[in-house]
Amino acid sequence: MIKTAGLTKYYDQLVALSDLNLDIPWGQLYGFLGPNGAGKTTTIKLLCGLLRPTRGTILVGDLEVSKHPIEAKQQIGYIPDSPYLYEKLTAWEFLHFVGKLYGMSKAQINTEAKIWLERLGIIEWKNRLVEDFSHGMRQRVVFASAFLHAPRVLIVDEPMVGLDPQSVRIVKDLFRDMTRKGGTVFVSTHTLSLAEELCDRIGIISNGALVLEGTVEELRQRTDIQGDLEEIFLKLTKEEGAVHPPVFS
Repeated sequence: MIKTAGLTKYYDQLVALSDLNLDIPWGQLYGFLGPNGAGKTTTIKLLCGLLRPTRGTILVGDLEVSKHPIEAKQQIGYIPDSPYLYEKLTAWEFLHFVGKLYGMSKAQINTEAKIWLERLGIIEWKNRLVEDFSHGMRQRVVFASAFLHAPRVLIVDEPMVGLDPQSVRIVKDLFRDMTRKGGTVFVSTHTLSLAEELCDRIGIISNGALVLEGTVEELRQRTDIQGDLEEIFLKLTKEEGAVHPPVFS
């Protein structure tokens, strides 16, 4: 579960995020949508403990991130929009590096790395340097590293960028499988068709504030728009003036 209360982040006089309140239960795939500059990546970095909030609280499970950052991060798998890989490591070496950061034993890493590289279809590449990998293959290594320590919460920023159709299908199945087993997936994406297809609930953010939240059907009812998610999204973000980030006086 992810829960925030009054989550706010200022950058000097720019309000990047204002009083965000989320309550995402176990077993849910939550889509977090918004135009560029709306506050999505700031929110994700706050949830992962990479930024400190100006005010407000974040709970991952029963752990407050600001008070128990290490323990909270052990429950999280994080995939940023531009992940970094050490190009002079092999995929196998990179997964061992990540596993050790999470305190996993060598035996645990060997077992889990084999499982995830096989599931993601790159086990035969495990001893090749990352510098030899295509973008899509690098993304698969990143997904393997995020699932390696069996996180209870997966936080993903733009998961499908540069993936081929086969990889997209694999990622969709991973998300569904995780939520079916009781895990929580928090995904930010500009691919609205993906959000409409996969997400149990959706939050739309604009100007650093949550504009509307609910299932796609609930969003239709509250906006009186019977079209698809794209139509709802464009109407809401246009009305909120998303291109003009707020400042406080």
